[in-house]
Amino acid sequence: MKKIILVITFLVLTTLCKAQSIDVFFSKTDAFFDKYVKDNKVDYDAIKKNDDALENILEIASKIDISKEGVNTTKAFWINAYNLSVIKGIVSRYPVKSPLDISGFFDKMTFTISGKKVTLNTIENKMIRAKYDDARVHFALVCGANGCPPIISNAYMPNTLEEQLNKQTKLAVNNPSFIKVNEESKKIIVSQIFEWYKDDFISKNSKEIDFINKYRTDKIGNDFKIIYYKYDWTLNKKK
Repeated sequence: MKKIILVITFLVLTTLCKAQSIDVFFSKTDAFFDKYVKDNKVDYDAIKKNDDALENILEIASKIDISKEGVNTTKAFWINAYNLSVIKGIVSRYPVKSPLDISGFFDKMTFTISGKKVTLNTIENKMIRAKYDDARVHFALVCGANGCPPIISNAYMPNTLEEQLNKQTKLAVNNPSFIKVNEESKKIIVSQIFEWYKDDFISKNSKEIDFINKYRTDKIGNDFKIIYYKYDWTLNKKK
């Protein structure tokens, strides 16, 4: 009987510790972004001077077993892990003018997240895109460049994830700097995100414009031609 009680106690404590670790991760991530992200820009100078908070969060993230959590918790975890890892990668080589100045930034530099050695491309393509079939994540994942959709000064949270993803998608597709519409020539000029990840924005019965119109206030005609403008890879640095 004592053995059974000890086993049950151990399992309960283990479950509680795991839940607390995840809660601490989201809480500390939220505080980190609130402190170091202003007006959609990252204060890399301040983080470089004292990266203790970032290192602590990534240490927590490295030990969390996220595999058995619910969809929203897992998706929010990996989105935050991606954005934090981007900042970590930039700070480790800072000062730089662009993430592309760092050799192997997306496909060679590794981070330990949830017990796995992963690159930024691994997080984006295998841990998020391959699992969730949700094009809205492209407006939440921020690669450290000004061409990205803006980084927010909050963590993505499991209980507000749907609302946050919808909000960021709406902000992007209604932003005249992100999506430029020329009524006279019937052209829509959009970010290369729509070109690079085209398959995420289309389906058997819908095109990119259909996805855009789903979240856009002023709808665009289906006869408009899509053109992609050059991505701005300069660093999304707070000045």
